[in-house]
Amino acid sequence: QVQLVESGGGSAQTGGSLRLSCAASGSTGCMGWFRQAPGKEREGVATITIGGGTTYYADSVKGRFTISQNSAKNTLYLQMNSLEPEDTAMYYCAARYHWERQCVARAPDYIFWGQGTQVTVSS
Repeated sequence: QVQLVESGGGSAQTGGSLRLSCAASGSTGCMGWFRQAPGKEREGVATITIGGGTTYYADSVKGRFTISQNSAKNTLYLQMNSLEPEDTAMYYCAARYHWERQCVARAPDYIFWGQGTQVTVSS
């Protein structure tokens, strides 16, 4: 069992930046960030292959968000720049044991989830 604890959410204005962190209690193969806005389905934002570093980004965040890891600390990050009101959502850290060359961003494939951290972007 891997426990995930997110931090770093909050409020920002359009064009601003926030950095999310996710501390994992154990080793995993793939980790990612997902988000869910009210009335919408949970969507994959970015994923990273643990150890390999291969990343995936949703089209809506490419060029603005950066996912990274600190393997020594079992910590995942999401640097969010040029924030837009459409980025407002609850953000979740997720992980799974299964490793693959490029981790898919499908929520059902992940078995460990954090409690979520709210990101609110105002115009």
